[in-house]
Amino acid sequence: MPRGPRRWPNTYRPPNTHYSAPRPPFDIYMVDDFFPRVAPLNDHDSQLSAAILARNADLTPTPEEQTNIINMVSKVQIVLENITLNPGTFDACAIDEVRPVGSFKKGTMKIGHNIADLVVILKTLPVMDAIQALGAKVLEELVKIETTAEVEVSEHSSGFDVTNKSTKSTVRILMATIMPNLRKLDPKVHLPIKLIQRHLSAIRHARWFEESANLTTVKVLIRVLRDVCHRFEGLNALSPWMIDVLAHYSVTFRHQQSLLPLNVAFKRVFQLLAGGLFLPGSTGISDPCENGAITLYSPLSLMQEDTICMTSQTLLRILSYGEGYKIILGLEPDETGITENMSVWDGVVVAPSTAAFELPPKDEDMEAEEDDKDKSVAEAMVGLVSA
Repeated sequence: MPRGPRRWPNTYRPPNTHYSAPRPPFDIYMVDDFFPRVAPLNDHDSQLSAAILARNADLTPTPEEQTNIINMVSKVQIVLENITLNPGTFDACAIDEVRPVGSFKKGTMKIGHNIADLVVILKTLPVMDAIQALGAKVLEELVKIETTAEVEVSEHSSGFDVTNKSTKSTVRILMATIMPNLRKLDPKVHLPIKLIQRHLSAIRHARWFEESANLTTVKVLIRVLRDVCHRFEGLNALSPWMIDVLAHYSVTFRHQQSLLPLNVAFKRVFQLLAGGLFLPGSTGISDPCENGAITLYSPLSLMQEDTICMTSQTLLRILSYGEGYKIILGLEPDETGITENMSVWDGVVVAPSTAAFELPPKDEDMEAEEDDKDKSVAEAMVGLVSA
């Protein structure tokens, strides 16, 4: 008989062990060959498509807003390029490159949110005093260009904002530094490393979007979904990056090679979330900018994951009946709170889903419960003694 610890063959599972492998939620568009579509009984799909396009038109910035923000961005970029090419005129810091990011770069800006993001990567360390000096220098040079408009610079934790008061257009400068400098950062003097990493990630996100998701259908879906997630509290935890990747996945990722129509992709987003795409135990969607090592929903807490799933289930049921899509899209006001109260659509009662996850009691609450139990036991003992 061989000595030493017993070695289990690769094909054998030791007793009393359980392995839970991540599983994807059911997605009919990955197996649509086995579930052929039937002819619809009504014109609901075309009505939903028209409503989505109408809402997108309402959310798209006006031509005047687009012109104002483009002009403002071009002027700020000219100033930053001059500082980069002529470092002798400014010695507080050295600029390596300037990259546009965010909704301005992706073409998914919303009306009333006339803010464009630029990431400024420094060759030097991001000292707070140097960032303030850079903001003052940008303002000084902009005043020479913008002779008729009033321009101001306001500082914030990530960098500074350059705002044209007359057009109300803002260029948000997000500061970063080159990769070799990250290990040299001092939190007392420099910009926090988490902020810098977030800004560098925004550059990767913009590059991925330009290469992989630069489709009109995806852009329209992103703009509409951001509005929906902003209006329904249960979906607030979905970040803009999550919405971008989820919209691209819903339009392009399927068994067949053709793209999904806009109305079908809109429904698919809620079908995936309602089916548990962002729940523990799901394969989810890999972050395309993290080499597949991190899932897209990793930053979410368990309660946020449950709330997103619960809200999506309710909205999906409403979306399937009557004209509930008008409230979901924001074409009609949500006067009753459809994700919190019962509603009726075409004679069908839709009750909001209930939470499946509850936070464990805090230590203070458990101690208070134990104290109450001790008091009740003591009172009972006193009663027995007195009796």
